[in-house]
Amino acid sequence: MALFTFKGGIHPDDGKSLAKDKAIVEVKPKGQLVFPLSQHIGAPAIPAVEVGQRVLKGQKIAEAGGFVSAPIYASVSGTVKGIEPRLNPTGARVTSIVIENDEEYEEVEYASTKPLDEMTEAEILEAIGEAGVVGMGGAGFPTKVKLSPKEPDKIDYIIANCAECEPYITADYRRMLENTEELVGGMRVVLKLFKNAKGLFGVEDNKLDCIEKLKELTKDEPRMEVVTLKTKYPQGGERQLIFAATGRAINSSMLPADAGCVVDNVETMINIYQAVVNGRPSMERVVTVSGDAVCEPGNFKAPFGMNQAELVEAAGGWKEDPEKVISGGPMMGFAMFNVDVPVTKTSSSILGFTRDEVAKHAPSACINCGRCVEVCPSRLIPSRLADYAEHHAEETFTAQNGMECMECGSCSFVCPAKRPLKQAIGSMRKIALANRKKK
Repeated sequence: MALFTFKGGIHPDDGKSLAKDKAIVEVKPKGQLVFPLSQHIGAPAIPAVEVGQRVLKGQKIAEAGGFVSAPIYASVSGTVKGIEPRLNPTGARVTSIVIENDEEYEEVEYASTKPLDEMTEAEILEAIGEAGVVGMGGAGFPTKVKLSPKEPDKIDYIIANCAECEPYITADYRRMLENTEELVGGMRVVLKLFKNAKGLFGVEDNKLDCIEKLKELTKDEPRMEVVTLKTKYPQGGERQLIFAATGRAINSSMLPADAGCVVDNVETMINIYQAVVNGRPSMERVVTVSGDAVCEPGNFKAPFGMNQAELVEAAGGWKEDPEKVISGGPMMGFAMFNVDVPVTKTSSSILGFTRDEVAKHAPSACINCGRCVEVCPSRLIPSRLADYAEHHAEETFTAQNGMECMECGSCSFVCPAKRPLKQAIGSMRKIALANRKKK
């Protein structure tokens, strides 16, 4: 069987065996929940509640702050204790709504929904936007905006990103196994918006049980197909996934829609289904808690706003104090100095490691081995780009296609000199983007 893939990439130890066989466990939070108003790309949400007000689970507590924004809903019932700056997972202080959980979980009565066949495209988009659904694979782009391209008739493919190529994370894997019907239902909803499109489920071949289950559920769906991808990082990157599944290429100046594609990850697709078919807002997600510092790694359905320290506790706590804690995957996630922060719409995992392997190796001079060039999925020369970045040669950096880097970290992973290539290139990309905005 031919496997769909892309040029470059790496094969790190995936670490998924720690949590892949652990069924999703629903956890209930204690004490206060914190809802940052910036959980998405775009304008922050605007508070729709006041301090002292009692709210119910499923009640809107913040309105979208603009076209590119998303509302936020309470995931518990309780009393609004404050609207104040609080730490978010990146370590920034952002305005947040703080709710004291009364542990009654009294829920609003949701409005009845129409059958999908009777809904117009406008009604579907409104339901998705009103539910506060955003890209939950990490970017947090409001899904209503993504599903509203200028020329919807030119969209040929809706791609469900089922690759989950980041090591250790198994949340999407468990969702595919346990919530397959909702995943396929979410694809059915999106296909209703794009009459000329075909739905593709891109799944890596290390998840054969998911492939089998998806094929069984889509065998009578002429507009859906399961695409088996080669297991390789970063197979789940948007550009790599589009190329592997369709043969179409995009660059940093293009959107997937420019290549006739729309890409959404597993958790987002399930939230689309919940919003349109069940009329329920986006209030929770599955989070993987894993790593060798975790007593009982697993996958937990956690309400937004829940303290991440409680998720670590639900996984049995730490075996020993971790040297490194990461939010997201070890390749593209970010280090956390504190887990006393809330679960947000883009919180896919908490990873704890007993050893900080990266910090133990001091970088040395480049030995010109070319390994970074061989693995770069964007076909760049990372060692040179890092040199330009370190010498603040922005003009040369951009002329040598530095902005095409997707910051996957494959170059840093294979570098025998242990140079922080990704970090140097990523820093220069941020500077270049900021200077473009100034101009």
